[in-house]
Amino acid sequence: MYISSRTVLVRNSAVAIINGCITLIILLIAPLGLMAVITNTLLVTIATYIVCFTADRVLLFLQRGREPNTLYRSRQAEVDLRSSAQLRRRR
Repeated sequence: MYISSRTVLVRNSAVAIINGCITLIILLIAPLGLMAVITNTLLVTIATYIVCFTADRVLLFLQRGREPNTLYRSRQAEVDLRSSAQLRRRR
């Protein structure tokens, strides 16, 4: 899974903004002061962005040594490919 840094930035920002908007709507219904609503909304938006960024870094770390084609290929398929290649060389 290769995603450009611009795509990651746009995705994380979109998720953070959507979560912030949902929080804003919920908090506007509650009887709180305007400053509490704005502060809480900003904190939720920033926290969501940080969580998304951290999750991307963890995925990048876990996928660092893998080739993209080996993610879904089983060990048996690799053995079959090697066996068929060896058979072709022997002929």
